[in-house]
Amino acid sequence: MNEPTVYKNYFEKYTALVPEKEIISALANQLKILNDFFKSVSEEKAEYAYAEGKWTLREMLQHLIDTERIFGFRALSIARKETATLNGFDENSYAANSSANKRTWAELVNEMKIVRESTTLLFRSFTDEMLNTVGNFSAATATVNTIGSIIVGHFYHHLNIANQRYLN
Repeated sequence: MNEPTVYKNYFEKYTALVPEKEIISALANQLKILNDFFKSVSEEKAEYAYAEGKWTLREMLQHLIDTERIFGFRALSIARKETATLNGFDENSYAANSSANKRTWAELVNEMKIVRESTTLLFRSFTDEMLNTVGNFSAATATVNTIGSIIVGHFYHHLNIANQRYLN
């Protein structure tokens, strides 16, 4: 079994939220949760930010899309034996430059579903050897499998924030 075991402590807050140890199961099991969350948000609610300077739900969803793409790229790069340390990214700059609030919730939901399908296909393509390959990104070291757990846990992290601060 490929357990997420190598990561910078910062990412443990995400991997700790993932109940499954096998990444394909984690991605598959999260689909219903993703869909339930998407259905719980109206177009009007998607415009909501719980405080001045905080993201709207649209911006949060765009952040999830962007982050999943970036971590998918990191997983692919490491699985293919990239030796360079992969760059980090400034999530607030990405959000500020995303134009997410000019898009509909439905557009963003559709994009997220396609990105998640692509992520799932990517991780299904990895062999056990690839899943256990260790690489470096953003001053962290992790296996490909751990990156998958970060992706899944990152969604849970933001779902918790959405439930506590946006949808209560």
